[in-house]
Amino acid sequence: MLQVLCALNYFGTGSYQTPVGNNYVIHLSQPSASRFYRLYGFPGCIGCIDCTHVAIVPPAATMYDERSYVNRKNYHSINTQLICDASLKIMNVNSLFPGSTHDSHIWNSSNVLTLMESLHNHGHTNYHLIGDSGYALRPWCLTPLAEPGVGTAEHRYNEALKQTRATIERCNGVLKSRFRCLLKDRVLHYTPHKASKIIIACTILHNMCIQNGIEDPEMILDQDQLGMMPQVAYTTNNLGRRTNVLLQSARQKQGNIVRNYFV
Repeated sequence: MLQVLCALNYFGTGSYQTPVGNNYVIHLSQPSASRFYRLYGFPGCIGCIDCTHVAIVPPAATMYDERSYVNRKNYHSINTQLICDASLKIMNVNSLFPGSTHDSHIWNSSNVLTLMESLHNHGHTNYHLIGDSGYALRPWCLTPLAEPGVGTAEHRYNEALKQTRATIERCNGVLKSRFRCLLKDRVLHYTPHKASKIIIACTILHNMCIQNGIEDPEMILDQDQLGMMPQVAYTTNNLGRRTNVLLQSARQKQGNIVRNYFV
């Protein structure tokens, strides 16, 4: 009950993102990275990131920009960012953005990105999130390498990253299989503001189920029902000087991981 009451603090913002300091994050990062490495052989990962669409009824045009909620599959939704750990617990949810918003824009607006960048700038460079190619490669968010040859160290890096990243897909599947109001065909008949609160409440209850060892529900595997949409690969055209420096730093980090763990 205390956890539910504490969760009410987050409902007003539509974003379940705890404002914690760098030292606290490092304390949490070490066991999380160790578990991901034991399971999938990918070093330094403290969480996996992706977005999922939750269908809603068309919002009132007098109160919302109705067209902005229409996603690439032509239904109204909230594009919800999730970050999970190796046990499928959701560490971050952001349900503030309409369905037409690109995953990378939500990430760029996230206070988690700000925190990860701060950790990097203070010398904590061994930890990172894992995302798909729709996210920008950065030292704090690693993505797949482009088309490595089969059997190469780069290919083994990609395979380990893919297996690790599948954690967020399983997390989304468990979340929506347990709370089926979040499935595409169920459609939340509420305003975006209230739908956002429902999404957050479901993620908090999901974490409580995992923490208390409640058995996973029968899984729904249909990716369309689960609101998963592959993103267009992030492009690196017309980057500013600082962004180029970060990209080169991230590529160097990728190269070090490939050489140290997959050769």
